[in-house]
Amino acid sequence: MTDKTILITGASRGIGAACAMLAAARGYRVCINCRSDTVPALQLVRAIEDAGGSAFAVQADVSREDEVMRMFAELDARYGRLDALVNNAGILARQMRVEQMDASRIERIFATNVTGSFLCAREAVLRMSTKRGGGGGAIVNVSSRAAVLGASGEYVDYAASKAALDVLTIGLAKEVAGEGIRVNGVRPGLIATEMHASGGEPGRVERLKNSVPMGRGGEADEVARAVLWLLSDEASYTTGSFIDVSGGR
Repeated sequence: MTDKTILITGASRGIGAACAMLAAARGYRVCINCRSDTVPALQLVRAIEDAGGSAFAVQADVSREDEVMRMFAELDARYGRLDALVNNAGILARQMRVEQMDASRIERIFATNVTGSFLCAREAVLRMSTKRGGGGGAIVNVSSRAAVLGASGEYVDYAASKAALDVLTIGLAKEVAGEGIRVNGVRPGLIATEMHASGGEPGRVERLKNSVPMGRGGEADEVARAVLWLLSDEASYTTGSFIDVSGGR
């Protein structure tokens, strides 16, 4: 158990919500970020509090710098410290080939998945760095196996944004390793979440499960356990690294 504080972006559903529940169960005070729909986030807060934990929700679009700044200010006012950040917020658009994509789609994907992660990482480092009076901490960036596989014919823009997130993970890990901060990534594969519906194919995991060596899609809880391990003291000598939670795909 711990009395540490964690901020999880995009935490109202799917992998983010699973991370929030598991973090709370392990004693973290949890700041749950959502972009627009606050109802699921508030329901998650209630579930955590009903289980004896501490949590609160902050609505903020991480692609907007002013909203990121406000979110961190609310976190400072509520808990006064930050020990862990999970950059989980991510979006994709409907499946299509690169030749069909326009600039506005690509910019929208990168604004949340890349710029948002940079901004949140920046604010986390400012609070965690031992060179700035912080107590150290850990960051986990939730990437995707698509960053390696390419997601051809579906989401090459999403895959490219996650590849950029992987580079952020490696570069930032080296920058802050001497300041008490570890930075790692988790790359989920085919996970049963609502994100597939937002891409236009709710049954995508079922369609592709036979391409997974383990023969099934994964669950959000399975990703959350990898995230929480990387945040824990058990991973004290691990930084700039990745865990693929993908059933071997």
